[in-house]
Amino acid sequence: GSLPKWVVNKSSQFLAPKAMKKMYKACLKYPEWKQKHDPHFKPWLFPEQSRLPALSLSELSLQHADSLENIDESSLAESKEDRGEGSDEDSLT
Repeated sequence: GSLPKWVVNKSSQFLAPKAMKKMYKACLKYPEWKQKHDPHFKPWLFPEQSRLPALSLSELSLQHADSLENIDESSLAESKEDRGEGSDEDSLT
């Protein structure tokens, strides 16, 4: 479902900055944490360190846009809210 605009606005004013502060504090502690936890393991820089199983190129296939599933939505009804016509100003008149 959708959330009222005021809920989204309030949450972006209070929750987002709070989350960013927590992330900032965690980032400041990362170098110290990394020194204690396998400091030379950096598979994002050295792919040969990756512990994930390797895939054979023969197992991969390309998928072209023309082969993607075509979804027909022409039979679906569209409400006023979906079209953006159900604004608060409309309900006051």
